[in-house]
Amino acid sequence: MNETISITPGDLTTGKLHGYLLGAIGPRPIAFASTLDAKGRPNLSPFSFFNVFSTKPPILIFSPARRGRDNTTKHTLENVLATKEVVINIVNYDMVQQMSLASTEYAQGVNEFKKAGLTMVPSELVKPFRVAESPVQFECKVTKIEALGSQGGAGNLVFSEVVKMHIDPTILNEMGAIDPYKIDQVARMGGNWYSRANRGLFEVPKPLSTLGIGIDHIPAHIRNSKILDGNDLGMLGNVEKIPTQEEVNEFVNTNIELRSLISGGERSALEHRAKDYLNQHDVLAAWKVLLAN
Repeated sequence: MNETISITPGDLTTGKLHGYLLGAIGPRPIAFASTLDAKGRPNLSPFSFFNVFSTKPPILIFSPARRGRDNTTKHTLENVLATKEVVINIVNYDMVQQMSLASTEYAQGVNEFKKAGLTMVPSELVKPFRVAESPVQFECKVTKIEALGSQGGAGNLVFSEVVKMHIDPTILNEMGAIDPYKIDQVARMGGNWYSRANRGLFEVPKPLSTLGIGIDHIPAHIRNSKILDGNDLGMLGNVEKIPTQEEVNEFVNTNIELRSLISGGERSALEHRAKDYLNQHDVLAAWKVLLAN
């Protein structure tokens, strides 16, 4: 038997401790939190410090932690402090790349719904919008916010009472209960790793430390593709810049298969090939295929 490594949390940097905690405690469900700031501007961000803690009353709690690198607070925390309302949207596999893109730290006032290519749906009892693509959406009133500390890495427990639920009927079984296979939930592990509840582990590279262009800046003929899905667009939107025409031409000139697809004149064939590259996590190659003509 190997000797146990014993660690006192205070002896570690915040980042190192964060890594051990998140690597050991998982899979963690994801609260895809939609809020409005004091000026009424939408914000959307995921949090994996999240779970359900009560049925009567129905209470969900998520925790936007203070940033470890500079001890600043996140827009979501600032918004719920100001408005006391939030919509918590459940994340399934079909939207995981878009959810990841929405976690990018865009400037205050930037609408992550647009950046991530997700659909805003008006709520009925609260002001923040719901995510139409989410299989279950919880409209919540924030009843309490409890700060767990004042240093970088400290959590802030947001007690969220559910006042309205919205469920996609296609995820229900014949008894009217939520089917775990149909809802196809994803959860966070450590690092870049996620767990797909009905399949197993998979990896989603963290968004750029710089800002991804967002799905809203993808050319319309690509964005409106019948072949590329939301996850594909999420990956395409998480690049800092689109390849130049010179880079595209060089890629085409060295790729016999691609030149053949272009000469065939079938746009769908190019999109299928780009999707193949995305499945291999080669996003730049996918971009070059999509921009080839």
